[in-house]
Amino acid sequence: MNTDIIETAAKLEITGEHEHWTEIIQPKTKLLDLRLGELWRYRDLVMMFVRRDFVTNYKQTILGPVWFFLQPLLTSFTYILIFGRVAKLSTDGLPMMVFYLAGITIWNYFSETLTKTATVFKDNAQMFGKVYFPRLTMPFSIVISNLVRFCIQLGLFLIIWIYYLLQTDSIHPTIYILLIPVLVIVMGLLALGFGMIISAMTTKYKDLIFLLTFGIQLLMFATPVIYPLSSIPGKYKAIILANPITPIVETFRYGFLGSGTFSWSYLAYSLVTTIVILLLGTIVFNRVEKSFTDTV
Repeated sequence: MNTDIIETAAKLEITGEHEHWTEIIQPKTKLLDLRLGELWRYRDLVMMFVRRDFVTNYKQTILGPVWFFLQPLLTSFTYILIFGRVAKLSTDGLPMMVFYLAGITIWNYFSETLTKTATVFKDNAQMFGKVYFPRLTMPFSIVISNLVRFCIQLGLFLIIWIYYLLQTDSIHPTIYILLIPVLVIVMGLLALGFGMIISAMTTKYKDLIFLLTFGIQLLMFATPVIYPLSSIPGKYKAIILANPITPIVETFRYGFLGSGTFSWSYLAYSLVTTIVILLLGTIVFNRVEKSFTDTV
């Protein structure tokens, strides 16, 4: 067999023939290398993963995609009952329904993206061990699939927002509503960065998976989703502002509702933090990707 290989190689060398490979698999040498060009070549695979996410989530459910609308509505009604009626938390004079739904809409995009990205190694360990494809396609497809879900829920929010806009005088949209695409991109990248870090850590420390759900719920209470930032006492406000998601949620509400805390410096802080977390997540993800099949 070795003789046949040598003879074949000699013939190729004599005739000047060369093999042209469409794909060369080699180890990454740079921890910050995202291989975006390779990701673009596998864009069909990314879209296949996006479709898979939708099918697997709602394939065996009775209501199917209707849950896109029911989940934020039921959550909003629960918050109105518990935090609005019972706890009597402030909503800055805004109708409770539109106030809570605004926070839930933007928060759901972050929490869903983070949850699924954080378990991407564990959930796809068998696939990763059998066939090669850019590993970043998995978390990136999660960002896109949840973006589609966010757009659907944003449509629901806009319907309710328009209703209250016409029925009450407490809602005053501002020009900062134009920042919504930027806020969504920053939120998605922040969730992607955090998710890649946690996903890499869960390959060795599987206990983090059990703490993930609790941690996200705790983070929600540290984010002004069910309360406005203006209701927080001064000595605790700095702690809430240390959360990079806080300026995003507050700006989202300020753009649509005209009530909330807006500051360019706060947004800059969220953007810088997102870049740092994304770079750190890229480094950790690329480092663990080389050997994660031995530990998962």
